[in-house]
Amino acid sequence: MVKWLAVAVALAVGIASQAASGAEAYKLNPGDVLQISVWKEEGLQQQVLVLPDGYISFPLAGHIKASGLSPAQLQKVLQGKLKNFFADPVITVTVVQVGGNKIYVIGQVRSPGEFPANRPLDVMQALSLAGGLTTFAADGQIRVLRRDASGGQQALSFNYSEVSKGKALASNVLLQAGDVVVVPTSGIF
Repeated sequence: MVKWLAVAVALAVGIASQAASGAEAYKLNPGDVLQISVWKEEGLQQQVLVLPDGYISFPLAGHIKASGLSPAQLQKVLQGKLKNFFADPVITVTVVQVGGNKIYVIGQVRSPGEFPANRPLDVMQALSLAGGLTTFAADGQIRVLRRDASGGQQALSFNYSEVSKGKALASNVLLQAGDVVVVPTSGIF
């Protein structure tokens, strides 16, 4: 009984410290489907799609940038927009479908393609989803292509051989929505 109590306390402390540290909330992406409701306003309860440009449209609030915001942040933006029409509106934003949080793995992997990232994924996990490397993969030259908010791109290096040996672990980064993992062909045939 004492062991279980100790485990329960440890879990509670861990959860509390994660909440206190401001653990990062899910950020909305183009392709996500949201359910937005304004309490006691039947006409303002609908599902909306985050459009490819990152915006949503909602009655009375207009066109709002949602991409990059958490559902709670979008809720506050909507409350600010709807205060002109309702005294202290109560708004709920719920993610119904995660459609925009995808990563891509191309090149010398067994099953290249688009993969939903319904949980945080690092490069090794993405390569595993893609079936692993082929025998022709240049495992020391893998790159993660990432587009930043300003539209620029960066290439992050990843060396499969080193990481699989427990070295260069910092290169096994968490992937972000839209990241492309490129596995080139080795020069040896």
